[in-house]
Amino acid sequence: MTRESPEARQRRREQLRDFLRACRARVAPGDVGMVTAGRRRTPGLRREEVAVLAGVGVSWYTWLEQGRDINVSAEVLDAVGRALRLTEPERAHLYLLAGLNPPRAAEGPGAEVTPELRRLLDAWTPRPAILRDSRWNLLAVNEATRAVFGYDDLDHNCLVSFFTNARYRGMHVQWDAVAPAVVAAFRADAGHAPGDPEFGRLVDDLSSVSPEFAELWARHQVGAPVQAVKAVRHPAAGDLFFEMTTLTVADRPDWHLELYNPLPGTGDRLAKVVVSDPG
Repeated sequence: MTRESPEARQRRREQLRDFLRACRARVAPGDVGMVTAGRRRTPGLRREEVAVLAGVGVSWYTWLEQGRDINVSAEVLDAVGRALRLTEPERAHLYLLAGLNPPRAAEGPGAEVTPELRRLLDAWTPRPAILRDSRWNLLAVNEATRAVFGYDDLDHNCLVSFFTNARYRGMHVQWDAVAPAVVAAFRADAGHAPGDPEFGRLVDDLSSVSPEFAELWARHQVGAPVQAVKAVRHPAAGDLFFEMTTLTVADRPDWHLELYNPLPGTGDRLAKVVVSDPG
């Protein structure tokens, strides 16, 4: 968390108090397997019941709910979150109110690309558009991406294609200059999930077939993707220039949409390329 003023810290603790009280009030003892007898003055769980479910001391949980200045750990917040049956967005909110950076959301396995996202990709034609996950796996591309960037059905990962797709490399005007920044951006993404074996497998596999990637990976440079200009030398249309913007899908923060917008002078030639080479 960034440094905050005393006033901001006080407001955050007040919000933590109200949030925990509201979450506690909506969970009935029966919802978590607790048996109660007699009438209860307030709805939901009592503080001591949350403490038991979370495996923490009653005094400590009371201080947490009161917004006192106490040390909290991710493990304990997760236990409180489970006791209160918080959703993933609520769990992240609890972290922020407690003064911690929320953990990166786990990637869901095998989720289908929605029809809405596919229609968005298609509607971006004749401009290229790519949907990828945080490991840079290609989830979907439009026909313009195939025609302009040289992707085909064998391309499944942006990083792998960058180093191993000969057609793509041949069309990339500044491949040598851009390669270090590409690897540095991928390392930054991998750093968000150090325990993810898929990142390690991808690095090992690519290192075994691309000495260039292995050499760049060994530099341990870290960067971040930025809005940039991508230059492509198409065999039929000549030099094409695009502004590339990356957007995150709201309900899938591990999915990223790359949209390529042609610079002036590129648009007319781009449309002819996509029509004549539909992939």
